[in-house]
Amino acid sequence: MPRVAPITSRSDLPAEHQAAADAVVKVFGQIRGPFSMLLHSPKLAARLIPLVPFIHDECIVEGKLRSVAILAAAREHKAAYVWAAQVAAARRNGVREELIDLLRAQGDPGKLPAEEREIVNYARQLQRTNRVDQATFDALRKRHGVQWLVELTAVMGYFGMVSGIANAFEVAAPADGDRLPLG
Repeated sequence: MPRVAPITSRSDLPAEHQAAADAVVKVFGQIRGPFSMLLHSPKLAARLIPLVPFIHDECIVEGKLRSVAILAAAREHKAAYVWAAQVAAARRNGVREELIDLLRAQGDPGKLPAEEREIVNYARQLQRTNRVDQATFDALRKRHGVQWLVELTAVMGYFGMVSGIANAFEVAAPADGDRLPLG
C-alpha cells in the first residue's frame, strides 16, 4: 500500500495542473507507478515526462543494451516496481532470460559477453559507489563513444530517480510482474 494516495486520474488534480496528468497519460496510456506519486508535484512530473519518449525512442543506446542497464540499475536500487515494469520491456528488446536471472540474483557477470559485462559492471559501480573505475569507463567509451556513454548514464540516472520515488512512497509492483527478491 503506497504511503500516500496515488494520483490516478486528471480529476485528482486541480484544473491548472491537469495538463501534467494528460502528458503522463499520453506517454503511458494511464497514470501508474512512480508518476502516480510524481504528480503530487505536477510541475516536476510535467518536466520529467518528456524524458520518457527520449529514453525509449530517441536515445542512441540500442534497446537491448539500454534494458540491461535499466535492469541492473533497478536491481541495485531494490526497486520492485521498476524491475517488474521493465522486465517485460527487456524481453521485448531481446535480453536473454539467463541475463535477467543473473541480474535478479545479483550474480557474477564475469561470464557474460564483454559488452554486457561492461554495462552491468558500469551500472553496479555507479549505483553502489557513485563512481566508475577507469577501465570500465574506458572500455565503454572506446566501444560506443562519449555521446552513447552520456546517454546510457542519463538513462540509469532517470531510472534511479524513479526507483527512489517508487521505493520511498512504497509503490507496489504489479501483481503479475516479474518478482524481485528484496532481501
